[in-house]
Amino acid sequence: MDVKFNTVEVFEIAEKIELNGSRFYRKAAELFDEPGIRKTFLELADWEITHEKVFADMRKQLSEQNRQPRTFEPEDDMAISAQAMAGLAVFGINPDPSEELTGKEDKKEIFEKALRKEEDSIVYYVGLKDFVSDRAGKDKIDDIIREELRHIGILNQALEWR
Repeated sequence: MDVKFNTVEVFEIAEKIELNGSRFYRKAAELFDEPGIRKTFLELADWEITHEKVFADMRKQLSEQNRQPRTFEPEDDMAISAQAMAGLAVFGINPDPSEELTGKEDKKEIFEKALRKEEDSIVYYVGLKDFVSDRAGKDKIDDIIREELRHIGILNQALEWR
């Protein structure tokens, strides 16, 4: 079975991933009275909104030529990337992931959930780079991946403080 992706759609999914990330972090912030933890989650939420705007701008700048669906054959080297993206796309289009937070989780559980979401986002964005030419802003995606890696560092450090 072929996996078809439209370049505009992969950017829309990236935007949704970032919006969902922001919602998740804002909800996590509400669950803590500790000012340091609240501040960390709110900063992460703000960074995710910044990423969402970058992806929205990139999507808008695509030419009509780049809007054609791309088909990946199972033997194609990029098929693995496309299949991984297809699986992760579910994360991007699922309902608000902040609803996963019930308030019954302890600090460690919330930080671990956040770490998994950051890792999944990075996998998606690495695959996204296959859809973007250097001219269209591949370096912007690299910047976002670096920032997401920094988020993982922040979350890991916070986990150690607990």
